Amino acid sequence: MKTFKDIDSYIAEQAAEVRERLEKIRQVVKTSAPKAEEVISYGMPAFKYHGMLVYFAAFKNHIGFYALPSGNDAFQKELSVYKQGKGSIQFPLDKPIPLTLIKKNKIWE
Repeated sequence: MKTFKDIDSYIAEQAAEVRERLEKIRQVVKTSAPKAEEVISYGMPAFKYHGMLVYFAAFKNHIGFYALPSGNDAFQKELSVYKQGKGSIQFPLDKPIPLTLIKKNKIWE
């Protein structure tokens, strides 16, 4: 597994179409949590502010978005179209990233 020093280097290693999606997620998180610090944790881009807020990562067929499970509870209907695990959501690369839903997540409160 490759080690990255920061989110810029992580995004730079991805395919062009994935880089754009990762950058959009990054910008939504930065806007939603302006005091959060960008870090690499578990080899993934992450943001922390009084603890970890969110991780996201590129995979072959999707982008994984990892937030606190309680942050997703209010959006179960909207999220039901995505593959999920406890605290994780998979956004397929062949569909638009639901940036509005990411913005609404309760983790920013």
